Amino acid sequence: MRNYDIPFNKPCLTGKEVDYLHQAVNSGKLSGNGVFTKKCHRYFEEKYHFKKCLLTTSCTDALEMAGILLNLKEGDEVIMPSYTFVSTANAFVLRGAKIIFADSYPDHPNIDPSLIERLITPKTKAIVVVHYGGVACDMDSIMEMTNRHNLFVIEDAAQAIDSYYKGKPLGGIGHLGAFSFHETKNIISGEGGMLVINDEQFLERAEIIWEKGTNRAAFFRGEVNKYNWVDVGSSFLPSELTASFLFAQLENMELIQKKRIEIWEKYFEAFQSIPNKLQFDIAPLPDYATNNGNMFYLLMKSKERRDELLGYLKGEGILAVFHYLSLHKSPFYKKEHGQRELTNCDKFSDTIVRLPFYFGLELSDVSRIVNLISIWK
Repeated sequence: MRNYDIPFNKPCLTGKEVDYLHQAVNSGKLSGNGVFTKKCHRYFEEKYHFKKCLLTTSCTDALEMAGILLNLKEGDEVIMPSYTFVSTANAFVLRGAKIIFADSYPDHPNIDPSLIERLITPKTKAIVVVHYGGVACDMDSIMEMTNRHNLFVIEDAAQAIDSYYKGKPLGGIGHLGAFSFHETKNIISGEGGMLVINDEQFLERAEIIWEKGTNRAAFFRGEVNKYNWVDVGSSFLPSELTASFLFAQLENMELIQKKRIEIWEKYFEAFQSIPNKLQFDIAPLPDYATNNGNMFYLLMKSKERRDELLGYLKGEGILAVFHYLSLHKSPFYKKEHGQRELTNCDKFSDTIVRLPFYFGLELSDVSRIVNLISIWK
């Protein structure tokens, strides 16, 4: 694998990650739901006022837990954007649900709420929204619509930690929310995720599903005198090693976010001054949304120009990447989707260029990237 002068991503240590890993090892308890897991839960519940949080081994696992909680079964339908990572769909396909893909806005990858209602049928059970790049979907429109139709909303907030919609933290608006702590995200633990439960009807059962379908957590709290297999479930909780690393990152959330937003603003301001001869756009930030410094990307005018730019940057030692491919055209699901066109999703699949973005990226590196693009022919 080639080493780049500026990689696309580089995991970082921001505080006591190694110290806390040692503490976890020396504690004698490495399995899940220990001291560091509880510290992470408490952090999110106190900072963002989420009703209940459960760490998971990945955001994919958090989404799979959501599918179990909603009792999804064969024949149920789940509406979601086509422009998203495959985990968003896989979690519900595993329950037997049929995925109904919706298109994005013309100028932003987020799902277009005006297109959702026509896709709702008597079989629809839930709507999954994806806050792409940490930018909020129009949650008022989506929640109003789902309340009228008695549906559930799941927020795929994999990229949206510490981002807000009209002052409300993302992941805390829908009935359920899912976060990622993958190494490419703002706050990391290598792999890792979290389910947020905002609807009280799911609080008790979520913990049971999380603990392999048992009431083990209640037993350790002294609420029952023995624990049993009481529901379906799986081994969703991460080890204390993962939780300890994550907690060290959470302690430095303010530092991490300040730097990442500084990088984003440096990119944004620099690109604003480049003449339009390069024929790219920058997706808008709606008035109701905040920027959490998750990523920076350009919207090229064609697939050909996107590929040319990626090749040019690689030649200069800089790894930029394109992003998702429309799921409705995937080899696995295109027959299920049918012939319905989703032109905006396809456009983003062909034109997005994600630029290097990580905590340790120097502002001088950002300037170099922008300068190279500014002289690109």
